[in-house]
Amino acid sequence: MKIQIINGPNLNLLGFREPVIYGSQSFEDYLISLREMYSIMQIDYYQSNIEGELINKLHEVGFSYDGIIFNGGAYTHTSVAIADAIAGIKTPVIEVHISNIYAREEFRHVSLTGKNCLGVLTGFGMDGYRLAIESFLKTVT
Repeated sequence: MKIQIINGPNLNLLGFREPVIYGSQSFEDYLISLREMYSIMQIDYYQSNIEGELINKLHEVGFSYDGIIFNGGAYTHTSVAIADAIAGIKTPVIEVHISNIYAREEFRHVSLTGKNCLGVLTGFGMDGYRLAIESFLKTVT
């Protein structure tokens, strides 16, 4: 099984940025443990702060991977273009948010991208990525 994790803007700062909200672990460190936990799978990782690059990556892997785990960061709440990209690909997408977007500022309560995803996980910290993989293991054949 091939899974692509795509993280959006400012998620390259995990471990440094607002540790009260996002924790103190970098995503790269978490990814090591995730890959060890699921060593029989291919888990690829991509991060960009640029909307068009995220769309290009969705297009690139959206017809050849078994699942995409997508954390669009702030683009979740603003990007019709990313929502359209998710709707236009074949590979199922699970949206993940480290923080509970419904416990934060009101503008974060709306996800433009979530409606085009298989599901949305929010508020489980980094463990949301593992939960998304578990969901793919149960639903993707």
